[in-house]
Amino acid sequence: MDKVYEYLLTGLNIKYGDSVIVGVSGGPDSMCLLHILQKVQKALDIKIVVAHVNHNSGRPGQKEDEEFVRSYCRKNSIVFESMVIEEYGDDNFHNEARSIRYNFFSGLAKKYNAKYIFTAHHADDLMETILMRIVRGSTLRGYSGFSSVVKMDNYTIVRPLIRMTKQQIYAYLQENNVKYVIDGSNAKDVYTRNRFRKYIVPEFRKEDPFVHEKFYKFSKVLLEYNDYIDKQVKDIYKKVCPSNVLNIEEFKSLDHLIQMKLIYSMLEKIYQDDLMLLTDRHAEIIYNLIYSKKANATIHLPNNIHASKSYNTLMLTQMDIKEDIYEIQISDFINLPNGKNIESISACDSDGNDICRLSGVKTPLYVRNRRQGDKMTVKGMLGSKKVSDIFIDCKIPMEQRELWPVVCDADDNIVWLPGLKKSKFCKEKTEKCDIILRYY
Repeated sequence: MDKVYEYLLTGLNIKYGDSVIVGVSGGPDSMCLLHILQKVQKALDIKIVVAHVNHNSGRPGQKEDEEFVRSYCRKNSIVFESMVIEEYGDDNFHNEARSIRYNFFSGLAKKYNAKYIFTAHHADDLMETILMRIVRGSTLRGYSGFSSVVKMDNYTIVRPLIRMTKQQIYAYLQENNVKYVIDGSNAKDVYTRNRFRKYIVPEFRKEDPFVHEKFYKFSKVLLEYNDYIDKQVKDIYKKVCPSNVLNIEEFKSLDHLIQMKLIYSMLEKIYQDDLMLLTDRHAEIIYNLIYSKKANATIHLPNNIHASKSYNTLMLTQMDIKEDIYEIQISDFINLPNGKNIESISACDSDGNDICRLSGVKTPLYVRNRRQGDKMTVKGMLGSKKVSDIFIDCKIPMEQRELWPVVCDADDNIVWLPGLKKSKFCKEKTEKCDIILRYY
């Protein structure tokens, strides 16, 4: 950790008396970072502001975690700021929590005139992120994982532990007798990242104990290439996509590589830090829309973003969620507009309509509200049936039908009506499956 300390002391433009923000959950990573910053504080007399977020996700012990961090700050004369996420919308849970968290950090940076916001992302986090995005598909920038330094308008986000492993962090905490709390949900296999952390990353380490350094270099190279291509595309973007409206005729005259980069640039501009919601499949869908023979067409993307083609133009817009139109990519856990949840689980004894077992379907999966003409092949029935008729048969009140979740695969095949009916794509409890979803 000496390298981290030296970097904080001399590698950044931190001056005597500066204020810095550090995100602290109370876990081992953030407590390690906070302890190192306290050493910097002694050397430069900086003001440390600890930012703690209670995600209010239903996990036991979150209030105790907050009190642990508050108590530590009180004992060490550190400024403590906290917030509780009172409610979530209909977005991806983890993505929305991340967005709220960084907005909170940004507000504190403005309040304390801080140039730097520090987070405790480390080498293992970087490996997990890269591998997860390779598996699910992403943009060139997305495949790089995340940067050690991200310059925003009025502050800079810095991840000083990006080259430190979890093992090194634990060793530091033990050596310096630093206490921390443990989030029990980090051990649950239901979360994708946990599975990568527990079963996949260790296999890479067996091949090379220093493989995290290779991943860091891989990330750095991808970011450099992405930045270079961005510079080359910048002028082209202004010409082909003025005011973020794509000129399709101009677009079609470009090389395929530049075309895809323009699509990714449009997505990056509207999604900004929410790129984890996107895969290469989304770029492919937009590309196909551009070359579609339809003069006017619209496709739905995560976060209620619509890509709309109108004759020779295409644009991305964020629709008002109050219109009751939604489409959300299914991840580990999502909240739905009707107040229910869909969660990916590893096993389940139940086999009711609140459980869906899938295998061989094209991912990513989406949940959306019904659309005119929706049909599904109900399990055990010949032919297809209108979703509207299923609502009538199941006596679903009219006011609930517009928000009722409809789960589809990447080709928009309806694979499940949560709580109501299963499709031909659903497997029996005794059959092998790749995905298990629970609706509650």
